[in-house]
Amino acid sequence: MNNKILLVDDEKGIVTMMKSYFEMAGYQVYTAYNGKEALQKISCQPDIILLDINMPEIDGFTLCQCIREHMSCPILFLTARMETVDKIKGFGVGADDYIVKPFDLDELGARVSAHLRRENRKQEQSVLRFFGEMSIDYSKREITVNQSPVVLSKKEFDIVELLSTNNGQVFDRERIYEMVWGLEGNGNSDTIMEHIRKIRGKFAALSLHNYIETVWGVGYKWNG
Repeated sequence: MNNKILLVDDEKGIVTMMKSYFEMAGYQVYTAYNGKEALQKISCQPDIILLDINMPEIDGFTLCQCIREHMSCPILFLTARMETVDKIKGFGVGADDYIVKPFDLDELGARVSAHLRRENRKQEQSVLRFFGEMSIDYSKREITVNQSPVVLSKKEFDIVELLSTNNGQVFDRERIYEMVWGLEGNGNSDTIMEHIRKIRGKFAALSLHNYIETVWGVGYKWNG
């Protein structure tokens, strides 16, 4: 079955160009030219979304946050912005990657393929693990502590998945960032500290156990 891709950009020429490219590559392509239309199109359950940041009425950041309330598929921002603050903001609302305009279509296609392969590997991991009071269903992306659900964002769960499937192994912030966001030097690993803080807060509300330990001067490890 062909992967479904949703293209969201108010520049019709760019949408037409991308649509032609991805249809030639065998994708089932859906298009939207504004945020309102995009929210209607997500009912098609796309496997990946390419999303422009600078759009009228509903910008890409706001739209990404809305989409994340309904689905966890990869979202790649298309943007002319290069500022670190924009990247951190984008990752904070749930983006998985950035590609800067003007972009090379073959590079864009390669990024899309890489993210889809990563998602397929995750879906194949139908594993349920228990860590004391905690259970993690990696296929459903669900965590419970003392039988109470823990609601995590996509990136928060990805961090927990990385650490918990490598129980006891120490990861520095840069390595976590690289493995979870899939970028090579284009972001700020300080965002990991904020994500870890939020995860710990959610776990602490349900358990006294410290599931994520800080190894001072090195990084973090899972304490199951």
